Amino acid sequence: MKARTRLLPLGAAVILLPTLLSGNAQAADVLLSQGKPVLVSSVENSSYGGPLAVDGKSTTRWASAEGVDPQFIRVDLGGPSAINRVKLNWEAAYATAYRLEVSSDGSAWTSIKSVTNGNGGTDDLTGLAARGRYLRLVGTKRATSYGYSLWEMQVYGTSDSSGDTQAPTAPTNLKAGSVTSSTVDLTWTGSTDNVGVSGYEVLRNGQVVGTTESASYTDSGLSASTAYTYTVRAKDAAGNTSAASNQIQATTQAGGSSFVLAASGDIAEQCTASSSSCVHPKTAALVGQMNPAAVITMGDNQYDDAHIEDFTKYFDKTWGKYKNIMHPVPGNHETYDHTPLGAYKQYFGKIATPNGKTYYSWEMGNWHFVAIDSTEFSPGLATNAISDEQLNWIKQDLKNNTKPCVAAYYHHPRYTSGDHGDNDKMATLWETLVQNKVDLVLNGHDHHYERFYPQNADGDKDPAGPVQIIGGGGGASLYPVKTEHPATAKAISTYGVLKLNMSDNAFSTQLIGLDGKTIDSSPTYTCH
Repeated sequence: MKARTRLLPLGAAVILLPTLLSGNAQAADVLLSQGKPVLVSSVENSSYGGPLAVDGKSTTRWASAEGVDPQFIRVDLGGPSAINRVKLNWEAAYATAYRLEVSSDGSAWTSIKSVTNGNGGTDDLTGLAARGRYLRLVGTKRATSYGYSLWEMQVYGTSDSSGDTQAPTAPTNLKAGSVTSSTVDLTWTGSTDNVGVSGYEVLRNGQVVGTTESASYTDSGLSASTAYTYTVRAKDAAGNTSAASNQIQATTQAGGSSFVLAASGDIAEQCTASSSSCVHPKTAALVGQMNPAAVITMGDNQYDDAHIEDFTKYFDKTWGKYKNIMHPVPGNHETYDHTPLGAYKQYFGKIATPNGKTYYSWEMGNWHFVAIDSTEFSPGLATNAISDEQLNWIKQDLKNNTKPCVAAYYHHPRYTSGDHGDNDKMATLWETLVQNKVDLVLNGHDHHYERFYPQNADGDKDPAGPVQIIGGGGGASLYPVKTEHPATAKAISTYGVLKLNMSDNAFSTQLIGLDGKTIDSSPTYTCH
């Protein structure tokens, strides 16, 4: 679409901040936004990220998720600045209504311009006379059925003469955690800064290999039996870089089929990243930081009644980006659709029903995984199914297995210290898993985290039994933890994603919180 420049009248809903600029300040205006850090409410896909709207190129663009209002794009100017002009170059998916907001801290926002009659092309908004470090465009009404898309967003004004020239402090206490044949987990104590730390650079053998906003990082794609050195540097939004952290060395394990999995249940509430209280976009970001070989979901993927429009509007925009490596199972909320499990089957397709059933098995490395539909073991749910056929299949599947390590996952836990309490309907299933020497069992349903010591069929501590973990903190509202079981190793009502470190004959687990830090770690267990 051909761009058309138009100058909006100065009287069009301009709200000035109390601190105004002098009349000749605009003569010194410079482009403040190009190449600066950007935060967006959503992206259509990874090809249309937020930074592409401030890269100075008219051939690259940011595009938000389709069909959802409102959406925003925020640019961090690096320090307090006078903002006099904002120039927007819209792609065909433009806003007919939007507003510009400024903030000094990225939290409290003041509206400085509202547009209610946008017609696309180029909007050159002048005379703003505002002040702040952050500028945010909030689209409130789309012109098309798509999202919002900007070729370029340019913010003009002047930075405060003091500027931000102070670098963050150097990160400290850099450590290597779990190490496999191809990955190294790194953690460190975060830096401080006079304005704020924007992220960290991870250096392997002196070269930057990744960035992260949290004080942890998993370096992957490494060679087996190889020593690597690591340091970390902090950066702030103004581009100041700290000195390097302490240097450490980590040696990967001998060759094998080690890999990392991400897992969670009870995920997508009906909310989007435009709401700061919406959690599933944040847990989805944790999955990306883990760079997993596969993703496991333990049911209740979508709330409340899991219709197909809900899957596409919410789950698909966050966790859905990992769909091609996902191995899901259903929960009770998937049975509340007009046709029980109908939207679940439609959205996931063969991924969730490779053999035409909602239960299946798959393998990776030395591990055999059994994906179980526990709604069939719970009479009274909307499926009204009988579990005998599935139970017989599970027994035969485990009998035929040739892998030395086995994990099973399903929605309803046999034992829990959470809101729902122990589930006797899962007793026969649990006994089957114990008898077949399953090593790891993952559940959801209760919206908390709980890791058990290995248990026998009666729920007593027994090193010959499976390790059961409830990972119900994927995004739905949390439930309280009640009286802990005698076999409970750790129970906490918190959001997070399970990180599973799987090797040829052993495994260990971690719960990663929304801040990217490890909340709980298990011992390393050897497969039965």
